[in-house]
Amino acid sequence: MDSQQQTFFNMKAFYFFAYFAFGGLFPLLSVYLQSEAGLSGSQIGVITSIGPIVMLLTQPVWGMLSDYTKRPRMLLTAACIGAGAVGFTYLFAEEYIVFVTIAAGLAVFQSAVIPLSDSMAMNYVYRHGGDYGNIRMWGAVGFAVSVWLMGNLSDWFGQSVIFYGFAVVLFISAFFSWGMPKEQVTTKVDLKGGMKRLVKVPGFMLFLLVTFLVFGPIMANNFYFGLLIQFTGGSLAGVGFAFLLAAGSEVPFMRWAGNWIRKRGILVILFAAAFASGIRWLFYATGPEPGFIYVTTIIQGFSIGLFVPAALQYVTELAPKEVKATAVAIYSAVGNGLGAWFFSISAGLIMDWYNILSVYLFYGILSLAGALLTLWMIKQNRSDNIQAAS
Repeated sequence: MDSQQQTFFNMKAFYFFAYFAFGGLFPLLSVYLQSEAGLSGSQIGVITSIGPIVMLLTQPVWGMLSDYTKRPRMLLTAACIGAGAVGFTYLFAEEYIVFVTIAAGLAVFQSAVIPLSDSMAMNYVYRHGGDYGNIRMWGAVGFAVSVWLMGNLSDWFGQSVIFYGFAVVLFISAFFSWGMPKEQVTTKVDLKGGMKRLVKVPGFMLFLLVTFLVFGPIMANNFYFGLLIQFTGGSLAGVGFAFLLAAGSEVPFMRWAGNWIRKRGILVILFAAAFASGIRWLFYATGPEPGFIYVTTIIQGFSIGLFVPAALQYVTELAPKEVKATAVAIYSAVGNGLGAWFFSISAGLIMDWYNILSVYLFYGILSLAGALLTLWMIKQNRSDNIQAAS
């Protein structure tokens, strides 16, 4: 195996183990916090929502450290080891405030893992050839396999096994991170100046609202899906099986997304993904049998597998060349940060007031509102094109 083949192997292995670690912890964490730690819905909401906000604040710091030190591999390795070590301390937590502190500390290190690895991998592919999608795909495989495996192990050995698995597998990913390429892309993002320009771009602010309404519930679902399955009578092994189907179904739709976007248009694909996501949440709000939930998880592949690439392409095409990086950063912050935070903490409060089914009713209504806004954007776009043609 030559050096280039070894580098590609290390990148694929890193993504597999890093996402394996995340997949084995976060989908099952809410179940642990409720059944083992005895926390309330609102407490779980705070714990699951603090991560996106902390990551939103600390990601730029890791980027500046990488620019300053010129040693992204070292920082990535340190972040993996730090995240694994902090996550392991969940085992010893008993008080609510301790859980909150651990969640915040974990987010500090986790916020560096994906941006640094993506930066190095994308730049290496750009310089040496290859397909970033074929590398990143191993992350989806790792996530899917992990939730299934850790769900079964939790049934056999107890739920605390998820913390052992998280730490051990992240330490393995740290080993492969040292074999990642040294290169990285440094993209300057001017949030203040860029935002002033972007608010004047027709449709940009409206699309940020769509992203918030549609992508926020998708992100929060990773924390609450396990509670839904248990509420409807499923087991921890069932949680793992459902995530295996859901995450696995994303891969083919991501492969088809490019062709569908070219044939139907970006906004049409975004509407279809948002509408499918909203219908899925409303179906879950009816409290279906676990078997029906497992069958319908393929909708996640359709909704996420199409929404993610289409939304990123739409933002990139919509923004002026000089502020494209800023537009992508703001889009990511709204969906992965503010959206995930709001819908996670809201879910906890709704669980205290009602139950997990009401959470998915809330998700469904707002996701469909996002779909309707997208439909309005399609009509507005067509009207503008007709006027321009005349």
